[in-house]
Parts: sequence; C-alpha cells; structure tokens
Amino acid sequence: MAAIAFRSAAPKTGFSLTSLVGSVVSWNDRRMTRNSLNQLSVSQLDDIGLVRGDIEDIANGGLIR
Repeated sequence: MAAIAFRSAAPKTGFSLTSLVGSVVSWNDRRMTRNSLNQLSVSQLDDIGLVRGDIEDIANGGLIR
C-alpha cells in the first residue's frame, strides 16, 4: 500500500504565531535599545558619536554608523 501525501502547494496566509512572536521580539528589542540609549548622558552619547536625535533612527535600524 502506498502512502499518499496531502500537502498543499499554496502558501499559507493569515494568522501566524511565529510572525506574531517575531513582531513582539522585534518591538521589545527596539524598546530596550531606545531605553538604554536614553539613559546615557549627552557626554556619553558624544563619546560614541551620537546625538539624542539619532536614538529613534538607531532603534528602528535606520541609522548605522
């Protein structure tokens, strides 16, 4: 007797628990980065070549130095 595989070739759409968890992890990483950088003084930010206005761009991955 042969085994029959019932697999759909169509991609799955809709709710994905993996996608949801990934989104939460990504949001938390951005939040932690933002909080850590906001705790630094202006002098400390200057030492690493940043200004306070760069924090949001760095947290969102838009500014890489």
